Amino acid sequence: MDNLRELYQEMILEHARKPRNFGVLPAANHHAHGHNPLCGDEITVHAQLDAAGNVADVKFEGQGCAISTAAASLMTDMVKGKPAAEVETLFQNFHNAVTGKGGEEKLPTKLKVFAGVKDYPMRVKCATLAWHTLHAAMHNEAEVSTE
Repeated sequence: MDNLRELYQEMILEHARKPRNFGVLPAANHHAHGHNPLCGDEITVHAQLDAAGNVADVKFEGQGCAISTAAASLMTDMVKGKPAAEVETLFQNFHNAVTGKGGEEKLPTKLKVFAGVKDYPMRVKCATLAWHTLHAAMHNEAEVSTE
């Protein structure tokens, strides 16, 4: 179990140091800004949804702690090319897993790295900020806060 935890920590640090899909997305047609006033994390998600509601592309920008940045990086990797309904399911499953409501087994392997966050309530908002921001963007809400 300790080896698995170490592997998960390494993956989080890797995505925090070298986030994927970081930057502005000029073709985006959905945007939202998210803020976690508790720790100062801020993120803007830019999503390009096609006519069918699929996430054709997604990027993020902003600043935050390692958990927040890694969560945004992994989230953007996971939702590209997915239909809105599948993204919504991923969001719900992720939120349930990191808030201790169960469902970790429903997460793709890459997202399971965040399941341990449930043991650190102050970090849950860091891990979910990007997801809440993407959710807001997809529902044409410009702002979201974890408070």
